[in-house]
Amino acid sequence: MRTFDLFAVDVDPQRNLLPVDGEVYDHGRIYRDDEARALFAALLQEVPWQHDELVMFGKHLVTARKVAWFGDEKKAYRYSGSTKIAEPWTPLLASVKARVEACVGSTFNACLLNLYASGDEGMGWHSDDEATLGGMPTIASLSLGAVRRFDFRHKGDGQKVSVVLDDSQLILMTGSTQHHWQHALPKTKRVRAPRINLTFRTIAA
Repeated sequence: MRTFDLFAVDVDPQRNLLPVDGEVYDHGRIYRDDEARALFAALLQEVPWQHDELVMFGKHLVTARKVAWFGDEKKAYRYSGSTKIAEPWTPLLASVKARVEACVGSTFNACLLNLYASGDEGMGWHSDDEATLGGMPTIASLSLGAVRRFDFRHKGDGQKVSVVLDDSQLILMTGSTQHHWQHALPKTKRVRAPRINLTFRTIAA
């Protein structure tokens, strides 16, 4: 198994971070420091955060992290035995969506937000490959707050790619990425500050 370490790679939105079978592009930081801090504080305050509830292996689970789901026309998102009905876009989230869309050149109709209180909270290996996202999902992921490592793992040979995501850093996952790669946010004792992640996506049905 080969591990690709991209911690020190310079930002280049045209450079694919994955070696095979998918496309991930780093658009760097899209807000100034003061803008990012203000945005983080506003989202922390105004978003109706709730612990995620999932059904896995027949068991009902409540996650440590908190989530929220926003989108057009009460878009529904179904994953891991859970169905979420989108809250309408707030003016703040609509403005973030517009900036993200301008950066990546794609449009989105929904956003899943995750709140990680500290490095004690993370996300295990998974792919965003639900049928409602269509055959080739394009997902823009914006990080706010604490710096965290984000990992990719190829489903076939297990090779890995890791990138450190800074405050207000934006990455785009597209092409066949979700078919061939899993991704995860590993837990770490080194991070005590919170992180908010906004994943903009398109619900096809």
